[in-house]
This record gives sequence, C-alpha cells and structure tokens, in this order.
Amino acid sequence: MPEKRAEKAKRAPQPRASVTFPSKLYRALEMLAKEKKVSLAWVVREAAETYVRDQSFQSNKTKVGQL
Repeated sequence: MPEKRAEKAKRAPQPRASVTFPSKLYRALEMLAKEKKVSLAWVVREAAETYVRDQSFQSNKTKVGQL
C-alpha cells in the first residue's frame, strides 16, 4: 500500500549519493531493474545493503546494525 504524504513527511531525510558506473555495469543494473520491475535506485540500494551485510559477517571489526 503506498505511503501517505503525511507519513512520508514525518520521516527524516535520507542521505543521497551520486555514483558513476562503467557503461556495461550500468546497462546490467538497468536490465535487472526492468526484469524485477523496480527502480535502478532500488537495485543499487539492495546491492549496497547486501554488500555491507556480507562484509560485516566476514569481519567482526566493523559492527553494522540492521539496515
């Protein structure tokens, strides 16, 4: 169910990042997003969350909370 405007307004603003990808990687990300019927940003966020989670399991040096 879509989030209502009032509920969105209550959330803290999310940090933004600008990323440059090699052309082949960008096309692959676009294809994945299209296949999954999600935005390219969603694919990138999902990949980043998975990477951070995997890295935290490999190394207990960095404690990462639940994302």
